[in-house]
Amino acid sequence: MHKIYTTKYVNTISLICSIIVFALICLINKQIRSNSFSSISNLGNDKIVSVQFNNSVEDETKKNINETQENIYDKENTTEKQTAKWTLEIPRIFLEAEIAEGTSQEILNSKIGHFEETSKTTGNVCLAGHNRGYDVNYFQNLKLLKIGDEIKYKYENFTKEYKITENVIIKDTDLESLEETEENCITLITCVENEPQYRRCVRGVEILNED
Repeated sequence: MHKIYTTKYVNTISLICSIIVFALICLINKQIRSNSFSSISNLGNDKIVSVQFNNSVEDETKKNINETQENIYDKENTTEKQTAKWTLEIPRIFLEAEIAEGTSQEILNSKIGHFEETSKTTGNVCLAGHNRGYDVNYFQNLKLLKIGDEIKYKYENFTKEYKITENVIIKDTDLESLEETEENCITLITCVENEPQYRRCVRGVEILNED
C-alpha cells in the first residue's frame, strides 16, 4: 500500500533539509575561519625568545639590517635566488627572500610563508615570517618600515609593487587582516617581541601607474 504525502508533509521535510544544509555551510565557514585564526595565533609560539632593546634607534637599525643581510646571504644559495619564481623584496630593509605555500614551522624556518586562504595575485596577498630566534628571520625588521616604503612582490610571471600604508599592532585573534579586499594590497604578519598575544601587521597597496 503506497503512502500519500500531503503538501504540508513535503514542505516540512524540505524545510528540515534546508535547515540541515544551512547548518553544514555555517559549520564549514566557521572551520575555515578557525584555521586562519590558528595560523595567525600560532606564529612563533613554539619558541619564545627574550629580546633586549638598544637605547639608540640608529644603532638598532644598523644592527638589525646587518643581521638580516647575513642571514639572507649565508642561508640561501645564490643560484636558488636567481631562479626563484615566488619572491618578496623590500628595499628599505635589504630584504629579498623566497616565498612558499603555507605557514607551518617547517616552511617559516627557511622561507616566507603564504597564507593558503588568501590570494596569490589580485586582492589581498597575505604573507608570514619569523622575526627572531630562528635560522632565518626575514621579518625581523618590519618594525622599521615607514608609510610610503615600497614592497616588490613576484609570483611566477606576475609582479606587483606596493606602497606601505600602515604598520600596526593587532591581536593574534584579529582575522580582519586576512580578509579579501577589493583593492590590490599585500599584508605581512609577524610576531611582536615578548608579546605572544599580539602580531605586527604591515599593509601596502598597489602602486598604480599614472598614464
